[in-house]
Amino acid sequence: SEGLQRQRAGHTTRDRCPTDRFGPYAAAVTRWEQLTRPAPDPTINGRLSPLFVEWMMGLPEGHVTGVPDLSRAQMLKILGNGCVPAQCAEAVRQLA
Repeated sequence: SEGLQRQRAGHTTRDRCPTDRFGPYAAAVTRWEQLTRPAPDPTINGRLSPLFVEWMMGLPEGHVTGVPDLSRAQMLKILGNGCVPAQCAEAVRQLA
């Protein structure tokens, strides 16, 4: 989609204060950014951004959003049915 392409190209609202972008979750987002990479905008044209979901899950940039010809809905479905790798790793450690 056009909005996703613009966000990938760096056309974001990162210049705004984190609390403007993430409200009560700003502190948690800032902590996760320190462990990963800068957070993409959470929405594109007022709708949930697959780039943000991918980032929240700790996946490499483009892991899902870089797959050609996937619609926004398909990306969100894939991400929603996926697992957070760090949680899976911790579960395996605890079971071992």
